[in-house]
Amino acid sequence: MGKHYIPNSAHKEEMLREIGFKSIEDLFSDVPKGFVKEFNLPEGKSEYEVFLEMNEIVNKNKTVLEMPTFLGAGAYFHYVPAHVKYLIERSEFITSYTPYQAEISQGMLQALFEYQSLIGELVGLEIVNASMYDWGTALGEAARMAARVKKKNKFVVPKHIHPERNMVLKTFVEGADIEIEYVKWNEKGQMDLEELKEKAKNAAGVYVELPNFFGIIEEQIKEIGEIAHENDALFVVGVDPTILGIIEAPGSLGADIVVGEASFLGSALNFGGPRAGIFATKNERALIRQMPGRIIGMTRDAEGKRAFVMTLQTREQHIRRAKATSNICSNEALVAVAAAIHLASLGPKGLKNLGEIILKNTAYFKKRLSEVAEIPFDAINFKDVPATFEIPYPIIHERLLERGIHGGFYLKPYFPELDESALLAVTETTRREWIDELVRNIGEIINEAEL
Repeated sequence: MGKHYIPNSAHKEEMLREIGFKSIEDLFSDVPKGFVKEFNLPEGKSEYEVFLEMNEIVNKNKTVLEMPTFLGAGAYFHYVPAHVKYLIERSEFITSYTPYQAEISQGMLQALFEYQSLIGELVGLEIVNASMYDWGTALGEAARMAARVKKKNKFVVPKHIHPERNMVLKTFVEGADIEIEYVKWNEKGQMDLEELKEKAKNAAGVYVELPNFFGIIEEQIKEIGEIAHENDALFVVGVDPTILGIIEAPGSLGADIVVGEASFLGSALNFGGPRAGIFATKNERALIRQMPGRIIGMTRDAEGKRAFVMTLQTREQHIRRAKATSNICSNEALVAVAAAIHLASLGPKGLKNLGEIILKNTAYFKKRLSEVAEIPFDAINFKDVPATFEIPYPIIHERLLERGIHGGFYLKPYFPELDESALLAVTETTRREWIDELVRNIGEIINEAEL
């Protein structure tokens, strides 16, 4: 039993005969020369030999615990309490996929309901879905949703949008024939309101990031929202949840839709993923029915006991078919649960304390960084700080790596107006002696390069 599922050579020959070929070469004979390559794989090894080889490769990596790291730009090292990982490894969470069968998925459904409730309170909006893939895909879905709701095909974003989110947005809107308009930044690195007033005309949605890609807190959020609403556009705010303990919730500032990155809470860096995207909106039927993803609700079962169900899943192709609001295939349920556990553990006071520590660290970092670089914008920063250097930044970056320090994100390829600039970041985990060490080393590298 089971032999039919082993792809050995005898079965290959049988399969080739069945479809009318004598060899693998004949099967691929119509592929142009040069496209079919030999793999030249080495001889097989035992499991232990493979383990040793993989361990050698893994040990070449340096983690954020082994070297001071100032690379932010959308991926940050936050401390995640030990109990978060322990709890999400419980079998009822870690083995769960999509909880279609509510009667056997009550634990996961309840956890996601609590995630929605916590995020709703945090962002100041009533309706939250049970997560998106990440911030970028949530933004893409928000643009498409705005176009459907307002029946217009223009979406306005800041020119200083996160470059990766910008690329995802472009991909999402291309097939829907939505035009993206970009608004320049002003002398403070914030969205230029005068240009926005012009660009927002006939827009379906206006988007702003909080903080923006330069790490700057947009001080004119209400005004941006008012301009959006004056032009009958939805106001979309992208937010880092770790800042929401110290600033007003986007919902109370006029946001119609809030997107963001839930995985800044509860998840490690993990080489960039997995992540979980926030998507929240106002409690208005026109918005809810066009919302992507699924919403978990609380109800009563036949015996009158509390129960949880998937209340709304308008994106689902198997239910809505061509009328589905989105073609996403899943969400990031486990990462969302991790965010909920971390958020519940922090509570309002803990989240406020986290935000204050990051804000203070950023202020100290910015002050010290100004000793060896020019800070292009006079504004309040959170986590990320842009800095312009006297010599090409890649030189600084390479020499910092040689000294066991990871520098920042090179801005010039994306924003050439900023010349030799980089975006460097800190969080609550950044020690002040690391900042001092970074500044000292940058100063030495610049002096050596100028000699």
